[in-house]
Amino acid sequence: MLQTILTELFERDLNKLRQEIGEYTSEADLWQKAGAIPNSAGNLCLHLCGNLRHFIGATLGNSGYVRDRDSEFSQTDISRAVLFGEIEATLADVRATLTGLSDDTLAAEYPIEVFGNGRFRTDWFLVHLATHLNYHLGQIDYHRRILTVK
Repeated sequence: MLQTILTELFERDLNKLRQEIGEYTSEADLWQKAGAIPNSAGNLCLHLCGNLRHFIGATLGNSGYVRDRDSEFSQTDISRAVLFGEIEATLADVRATLTGLSDDTLAAEYPIEVFGNGRFRTDWFLVHLATHLNYHLGQIDYHRRILTVK
């Protein structure tokens, strides 16, 4: 049951991420920083994809994805088409992994330590990942609106 709910939420929010990236009036705006906002929408998109592909696809689904977190925040001027490709790859990893998880896996301890302060159950951590996605999705929406309001 939880796998179905999480799959639906991740699909909804990754599709919303694709929509938000598509609504920027120019590709250059994807890489703009606004005022004291430290990250561009492009970097947040890369971060969200890297985060989910690492913690869900690679760690739980053995996808083979290797994360380069630093590059998620340092790369610039990547085309919208490439970002769309990253979102699609993320969606595929998330779907493939979540649909294959058992209730026992969800109830078990997440395979790696995260945050440096103890271990969590896998179901708890997956809910955390969904809220993390939504948090940054809201930042991207706000960033886009700041740049498009003239």
